[in-house]
Amino acid sequence: MAQVLYITAHPHDETQSFSMAAAQAFIETYQQENPQDEIVPIDLYKENIPYIDADVFQGWGKLQSGKGFEELSKEEQAKVGRLSELSEQFIQADKYVFVTPFWNFSFPPLMKAYIDSVAVAGKAFKYTEEGPIGLLTDKKALHIQARGGIYSEGPAAELEMGHRYLSIIMDFFGVPSFEGLFIEGHAAMPEKADDIKADGISRAKELARTF
Repeated sequence: MAQVLYITAHPHDETQSFSMAAAQAFIETYQQENPQDEIVPIDLYKENIPYIDADVFQGWGKLQSGKGFEELSKEEQAKVGRLSELSEQFIQADKYVFVTPFWNFSFPPLMKAYIDSVAVAGKAFKYTEEGPIGLLTDKKALHIQARGGIYSEGPAAELEMGHRYLSIIMDFFGVPSFEGLFIEGHAAMPEKADDIKADGISRAKELARTF
C-alpha cells in the first residue's frame, strides 16, 4: 500500500478551477485504480503551515544548544512542533501530487511555505563533502496546474517559475520521477475553454492509471 499526499494550494474548488477539476479527476481515477492506497488530502488554505520566522529560528537554536522542547516558549513549541509534523508526514509518504493555480508566473505563497516546512536537512536531503544529496530516492511526484496562457513552450516558457521551482526542489530531494500536467490557453482562447478543460481532465485520468 502506498500513501499519496494530495497537496492543494488553491482557494477555489473543482467547480471554479481548471487546476482543481483536472486534479479531482486524477485523484478519483487513481483511487479507483489503486483502492489499496491511502490518499491524504492537504489543503494548504485550511492547514496550519507556519512560516519560518524569528520564533522558529529561536526554537531551533535552543534545541541545537541542548535545551529540551519543554524549554521553548509556547509560540516556539507550536511552530517548531508543527513544522516537525509536516516534515515527518512528507518523508513518510510515497507519492506527492501538487495542485496549484498559475499566479504571477508561479504559484501561491502557501506552497512555498509548505516546501520550506518539509525541506529539512537530514530528512529530505543531507549535506556531504561532495555537496547535498537527496534522501527521497524512492518517491514520485506530479504537479497539476492550469494556466490561462501558453507557458509550456515558446518565449513565454522562460517566464514560468512555479513548475521549474518544484522540479528543482524535487531533484534536490532526490525524487527520481517528477511530472507536470498543464491545462493551458483557456483565458487566451475563451472560445476553446470547454474543450481545453475536457482535454485536461482526460489527460489527468490517463496519467492517473500509470502514476
